[in-house]
Amino acid sequence: MSTTVVIRPGKLTGAVTPPPSKSQAHRLIIAAALAQGESRLENVDLSQDIRATLGCMEALGARWSLKDRTLAVQGFGGAAQLAGRLPRFDCGESGSTLRFLIPIALAAAGGGVFTGHGRLMQRPQKPYFDLFHRKGIFWEQRDGGLTVRGRLTPGEYALPGDVSSQFITGLLYALPLVEGESAVTLTTPLESRDYVSMTLRALDQFGVSVQETASGYRLSGPQAYVGTDGAVETDWSQAAFWYGANLLGGQVEILNLNRSSAQGDMRVVPYSRQLARPGDVALDVSQCPDLVPPLAAMAAVRTGECRLVNAARLRLKESDRLATVTQTLRTLGAAVEEGADSLTFHGLPALEGGTAVDCCNDHRIAMMAAVAACACRRPVTLLGAECVNKSYPGFWEDYRQLGGDLDVLISG
Repeated sequence: MSTTVVIRPGKLTGAVTPPPSKSQAHRLIIAAALAQGESRLENVDLSQDIRATLGCMEALGARWSLKDRTLAVQGFGGAAQLAGRLPRFDCGESGSTLRFLIPIALAAAGGGVFTGHGRLMQRPQKPYFDLFHRKGIFWEQRDGGLTVRGRLTPGEYALPGDVSSQFITGLLYALPLVEGESAVTLTTPLESRDYVSMTLRALDQFGVSVQETASGYRLSGPQAYVGTDGAVETDWSQAAFWYGANLLGGQVEILNLNRSSAQGDMRVVPYSRQLARPGDVALDVSQCPDLVPPLAAMAAVRTGECRLVNAARLRLKESDRLATVTQTLRTLGAAVEEGADSLTFHGLPALEGGTAVDCCNDHRIAMMAAVAACACRRPVTLLGAECVNKSYPGFWEDYRQLGGDLDVLISG
């Protein structure tokens, strides 16, 4: 089904609770599935990415049910009983699911066959492939799928810290299942450190001990994941779009945010304050790449120049986000320049709008365009707007409840 959304510009007002943190939900669900017994997680929404993770953990033997946004997970204990066959994992379009599950599948089931949709299987896995070459683990990528086969062994796992923290998280989940001493050694400085902090918190919550070192992380195994109860925080990366609506003249009260969260996207608070003041500003997004789309909407409509820097990894998201942010906002009338790893905005009093934009099958591009439409002079049409279901299925409903004047048109 294809969704087209037509937005007539206006300011948003009212109160909204953003959805649960997708990043935290992935981590808690995986830990619960690796545990023995039942865990109960409150405040869970079944976005497409979370459904993908649940489906993959089912393939390893976990079971789950959802009632009143409380997810009950019956773990499989970390050792899949699959009678020698390789499990098959449909990761949808979720990079977290794919990269977390690759080493987990090796540790728990001796490998697996991975498939995905959209651009997922084009996203680079080289840090894993380099490790597999050194560790003697078979892998083959063809026909839109990836097969890995073998067992993780204890020892050192050296990989770069500036490609994606998802590789680090995958190993930190898998290596506790392996008997012996292991180390994850970072060969370059760690970016998205806050995501690894979220991982460490989740592991600790489920009884798994990891020691931070000067060069990375050290852990021993086997360790048993211990089932427990918990709750998923509200998502700061989604709240950031409502911060953007406020900077563009809205009055949105954003509810249920944890001000002591480990989510790196809390940086939207100081960054939006900087953007609210006139003048030139440079914002380092290396630790919060998901904030680039909402920050871009804010930067396009203000007084002064804004540079979003250290953003090269955005080229490897659901779309090439440096290109699609530029294309989308230029179509709406923004003055933006795309660099190799940066975006530069020359702020304007308003955007023209009056045109259609393609959401590029990227949920954050769709939500960015919807926020930017608040500052347009003429209506904006969003094509392929169903992509918000990847992370925020209720986005259009929330937008309307905040006073957004929009038509949602669904076609077969």
